[in-house]
Amino acid sequence: MRIVIETPKYSFLKYRKVGSQFKTEFFSPIPTLFNYGFVDGSLSEDGMEIDVVVIGPRMRKDTVIERFHFDGIVRFVDDSVQDNKYIVYIEGHFPVILFSFYFRLYALFKFFLYLLFKRKISKCRFEGIEFPASNYVQDPE
Repeated sequence: MRIVIETPKYSFLKYRKVGSQFKTEFFSPIPTLFNYGFVDGSLSEDGMEIDVVVIGPRMRKDTVIERFHFDGIVRFVDDSVQDNKYIVYIEGHFPVILFSFYFRLYALFKFFLYLLFKRKISKCRFEGIEFPASNYVQDPE
């Protein structure tokens, strides 16, 4: 599968690829601890591409990596819809406690983002990190 990086590791800006351009989606008060991207040509439950968390060195926007499987899954609800993030591990540290804390803060941030900017109350919550994902994830291609 082809994974495209949208948001580089340590970025405070969350990007979304629209056509061939990257559009700034929002400013986060906490930087991402990982590279964030999507599986090209896929579709998830929220109607967008399958989200992917890439653990490894910082990558530039539009970097493409090829993988045959996922290494784990972050269970997450965003805007009251299941919006899991699949994990690809390349190298480096993956402190599960720190990543869990990050996603708990991120869920809280997203709750207030919807409340303030869209004037609605949405469920946003972190539900855990699971390994291995091979039991849970089917290759979208």
